Amino acid sequence: MFGADKGTADRLDGKELVIGIVQARFNQGVTDALAQACRAELLKRGVQERNIDHVLVPGALEVPIALQAMAEKGGYDALVALGCVIRGETYHFELVSNESAAGVTRVALDYQLPIANAILTTENMEQALARQVEKGRDAALVAIEMANLVDDIG
Repeated sequence: MFGADKGTADRLDGKELVIGIVQARFNQGVTDALAQACRAELLKRGVQERNIDHVLVPGALEVPIALQAMAEKGGYDALVALGCVIRGETYHFELVSNESAAGVTRVALDYQLPIANAILTTENMEQALARQVEKGRDAALVAIEMANLVDDIG
């Protein structure tokens, strides 16, 4: 089994990693909190501030193209997608949620690059606010763990 000799603590060591973050501005209060929690956890796990690139895009549908540009640039061990889509009264919620998730997954698979997807999809603002810090931290942990796992496999 790949990485069986490594414990979870080893996989959560970010000292040698370069991480890219793409943050949607739509629902920016929530996405700012996601980004702040994500960055704090990355730093806590040893990722150097100079090794974190952070870009802003208008909304969740624009996140995949920025991820793709970062993947094409190269040099990243993992990427993080941050956004917040809240259900409204129209089909737009499903379109944005599904297409942004599909785009994030496509970039990850096309470039064989771990991407932690923390684009929240919630019924209301209350749910988004309840998840913003935890999901930001989780995204950092997923990015670090998967970057180390892919490195072990490769």
